[in-house]
Amino acid sequence: MRDDHYGPDVLAHDPNAPRLAAATEVAAEPGLVVEDVETGWVGAIVRVEKAGGMHLVVLENRHGQLKTFRLGGGFWIDGQPVTLTPPAGGEPAPKRTASGSTTVAGAKARVARESRIWVEGRHDAELIQRVWGEDLALEGVVVEMLDGVDHLADRVAEFAPDGERRLGVLVDHLVPGSKESRIAAEVAGRCRDGSILILGHPYVDVWQAIKPERIGLAAWPAIERGQEWKAGVLERLGWPPDQRAAWAKLLGRVRGYQDLEPSLLGRVEELIDFVSPPPQ
Repeated sequence: MRDDHYGPDVLAHDPNAPRLAAATEVAAEPGLVVEDVETGWVGAIVRVEKAGGMHLVVLENRHGQLKTFRLGGGFWIDGQPVTLTPPAGGEPAPKRTASGSTTVAGAKARVARESRIWVEGRHDAELIQRVWGEDLALEGVVVEMLDGVDHLADRVAEFAPDGERRLGVLVDHLVPGSKESRIAAEVAGRCRDGSILILGHPYVDVWQAIKPERIGLAAWPAIERGQEWKAGVLERLGWPPDQRAAWAKLLGRVRGYQDLEPSLLGRVEELIDFVSPPPQ
């Protein structure tokens, strides 16, 4: 053997390679700002909850959007790796439903009330069931389809709402000057005893109430007047013209209330409260 006069291979080691620091354990206290390494999501800790045998941490970013991660490693604080642990001195926050309500352990579905919530179509009903299903079952509230609002006045007269038999109606495209707004005003004007509440969202179709980011868009495409909205959207997105399959794909992207626009969230919550008032 002979000495290597040239020393070790200078390319065998990168002197500029980052040195990985050991992660520090940090309690996941509310208000602490952390970053998820994998996704780059930065937010303040809102709560820690337990679901499916694991601890989860909910982060809120500066836009007020919420996102849930598994508690543990994979986070940064001020550029340093940390492992988040359950907050000291207390149990994790209670599990939440898809609507953000606290899950009531051991609760059973209530016998259906006579009061009802009406929505315009199947997609509206399925979206509400996906997000508020547990709340509706707990309150005994049934959601029924109207298949449009053109005959709302006749349907309301047939239902005959009163103080014990309330009716809440969710209307699409409830904006000033629309056909829907005129019908809603006419029906509300006939029922002044407080037994009916008609609310709505501004969207042509309830698809728009799903945040466009859930399908990788910054905004829903604008569709020219005269073209059927859903058909136009599928055309702009380059999706097959199968509205049933498209809706199944959209609905599958909805995890909970954080994926819906506030203009729908508030209206549905208000309707549920209206038809399920606390006992006097």
